[in-house]
Amino acid sequence: MTKEYDVVIIGGGTGGYVAAIRASQLGLRAAVIEKGKIGGTCLHAGCIPSKALLRSAEVYAQTKNADKYGVIAPVVGLDFSKVQARKEEITDRLFKGVQHLMKKGKIDVYDGKGSITRTKDVLVELNNGEGEVILSPQNILIATGSRPRTLPGLEVDEKYVMTSDEALKMEKLPNSILIVGGGVIGIEWASMLSDFGIQVTVIEYADRILPTEDTDISKEVQRLMKKKGVKIVTGAKVLPETLEKGEGVSIKAEHKGKETPFSADKLLVSVGRSPNTKEFGLEKTAVELNPIFIKTNEFYQTNEPNIYAIGDVIGGLQLAHAASHEGIIAVEHMAGKTPKVVDSNLIARCIYCSPEVAGVGLTEEAAKEKGYLVKVGKFSFRAIGKALVFGESDGFVKLVVEEGTNKLLGAHMVGPHVTDMITEAGLACVLNATAMDIAQTIHPHPTLAEAIGEAALAVYGQEIHA
Repeated sequence: MTKEYDVVIIGGGTGGYVAAIRASQLGLRAAVIEKGKIGGTCLHAGCIPSKALLRSAEVYAQTKNADKYGVIAPVVGLDFSKVQARKEEITDRLFKGVQHLMKKGKIDVYDGKGSITRTKDVLVELNNGEGEVILSPQNILIATGSRPRTLPGLEVDEKYVMTSDEALKMEKLPNSILIVGGGVIGIEWASMLSDFGIQVTVIEYADRILPTEDTDISKEVQRLMKKKGVKIVTGAKVLPETLEKGEGVSIKAEHKGKETPFSADKLLVSVGRSPNTKEFGLEKTAVELNPIFIKTNEFYQTNEPNIYAIGDVIGGLQLAHAASHEGIIAVEHMAGKTPKVVDSNLIARCIYCSPEVAGVGLTEEAAKEKGYLVKVGKFSFRAIGKALVFGESDGFVKLVVEEGTNKLLGAHMVGPHVTDMITEAGLACVLNATAMDIAQTIHPHPTLAEAIGEAALAVYGQEIHA
């Protein structure tokens, strides 16, 4: 049996299903193939479940300190089975929501494994041995996402060594954990597990954690993680051949010219994600890789005009919201429209540790490397009333502007709820706003966003509450 479509999307994660919805809105007949559950990694093994766990950890940590708010909670306990149940409940609710959106858009969803044939059809091996279906599309959109990277010698065994995939399924929390990698995912897990009361050690190869963020942000997060009790070791190269398992795990790392031993109950490998470019017939096409990611143009079109690719599989910012927007642009281009090209610098980055981190645009270092003369406006949450009310006054807002024009080049934040605040700075970047444009936007009082207005005034030396 062969079915014809305007677009067949291989991968039903955030980028894939959003692209399908936009295709439906444009009058295109769309199908999505997903071998797992619609919603993909973000909904079932990434963004949503990890944030549910982070929220539980945050509430637990706050409740242990309830007395400073005048709330007496003499016995504070943790039922991790209920933590996991809440995570599953949230995920399931959103999963049902995505299923409803597929039905609403009259989008066909195939539960199975899709593979591109040499004739550019897509063969679907349906789950549960239900047979095969051949789809004949005008266009193919690859949205196969990524998977956690591992290191040779640190292969996952689920008992001692795991990635974030396995960590999300833990039935019981360990007493201690080693985290190899101090990037976004590693620091989120370090923050979460520390708030759950676990002894955490982070081993990072670079000279600082969060090496892609602004240096001031990295330093502040490292300070605040250490304040939580997280041990952070930077400039350290893990030696997988020294891994030993028994009562727990032990491993050595080259650090400051010598081998330093580390031990814990479990080890979490958090060294990035690898694109899923195999096992769906890509080798039967002429699609080019660059070098391990699929190469596309600004409309996410590969060198084969009827094959597009979006999301983690093309590299760049491996973020769900980036993939969603890329999917929209790709299907609009298929439909003959000329969508506005995305500037990746204008895509906000969020890290959901406690306190949170967010950034958009150029870091101070990147701006200088590009030849800009820069000025910086910085303002601490310690002088923000709402932050004091929340009892979360660590952190700051930092704005990077071009000297002379005062055009906003980047915004970087660490502090309470900054992931909910970064969009203001993102809009300012999109509109080529100046620091004074931001300063003249009246920020309500008391709000955390006042820190953005004060940081904008600080560019001119006119901050009020400093």
